[in-house]
Amino acid sequence: MKKIGKYALQVQTDLSFEETIMKVTNLLKEQGFGILAEIDFKSVLKNKLDVDWKPYKILGACNPNFAYKSLQAELHVGVFLPCNIVIWDEGDHRVVAAMEPEIMGDIINNPTIKDTAHQVSDLIKNVLVKL
Repeated sequence: MKKIGKYALQVQTDLSFEETIMKVTNLLKEQGFGILAEIDFKSVLKNKLDVDWKPYKILGACNPNFAYKSLQAELHVGVFLPCNIVIWDEGDHRVVAAMEPEIMGDIINNPTIKDTAHQVSDLIKNVLVKL
C-alpha cells in the first residue's frame, strides 16, 4: 500500500476493472461499509463534455456506525462523508485509491473524530491490503 500525501491511500491490482469494483465492494462490506453512491466518471465526461476517458469510478462508502458517531460529535464532519474509494484503469493494471480518513482527525479538533477517523482508517487499510 502506498500513501499519497496525507490525503490518500493507494494499491494496484491485476484484476479487471469490473472485478476490482466487485472485490472492493465485497471487502468493504466485510468491514461494515455499504456503497451509498457510485459515480461513473467515464460516462459523465462522455455525456457532459463529449470527452473519452479511461474507466474511472468513485464509490461512496459508508460505515453507518462510525458515520453516526462522527455526526454526533461534529455535524460539520459530513463534508468528509461518505469515504470515497476511486478505481481507475491504467491498461495493464487497475489503481484503487481511498481517502485517508485520518485527515478528518487532523483537520477537526475533536478527540472523538480523531479516534473514529483512526478506526475507519484501519478498516480502509484492511480493504486495500486484502485487495
